[in-house]
Amino acid sequence: MFAHLNGKLIEKNPTNIVVECNGVGYFVLISLNTFTAIGSGESIKIFTKLIVREDAQILYGFATVEERSMFEHLISVSGIGPNTAMIMLSSLAPEEIAHAIQVEDVRTIQGIKGIGAKTAQRVIIDLKDKMLKLSFSSENIFTQNNTNRFDALTALVSLGFDKKSAEKAIEKVSSGEESVEKLIKDSLKIL
Repeated sequence: MFAHLNGKLIEKNPTNIVVECNGVGYFVLISLNTFTAIGSGESIKIFTKLIVREDAQILYGFATVEERSMFEHLISVSGIGPNTAMIMLSSLAPEEIAHAIQVEDVRTIQGIKGIGAKTAQRVIIDLKDKMLKLSFSSENIFTQNNTNRFDALTALVSLGFDKKSAEKAIEKVSSGEESVEKLIKDSLKIL
């Protein structure tokens, strides 16, 4: 119903904001990622998703379209409601959630407060195909925009290496032109 709000930022808290549009103040729940992305300026544009329940109509806000898209994917999974999805988006950036799903990193997803092993596995099973089609506008080199590095990282994580260690190793050996195989071999020498 509401795709976005463009107005004056009246109030800003870590979990919610109030945006005034033409004299009406909208109370919008946000993630910590959105909280840090929102500046302190008066004018704001926030992408929204309205959730209608039996007892309430709740407006959720996101700094980017990608974050809103991730929220919509997460709430489509059985056992994940809007509040759990916001906790997930507060714990990890949308691209980190997508990456964890793509490489089937159950531990990362399970590390989020309120997510158990079964729910983490369900998230991966339900969303893996959808996450492979996503790309994010951030400059993170491990998104789908740089396929060789992403594929090498995926392979190293699936071999059991820690994600952060694998990222550092790939960063050290990469000049931007290597094949996936060369990236993996050179990274394994460091790891």
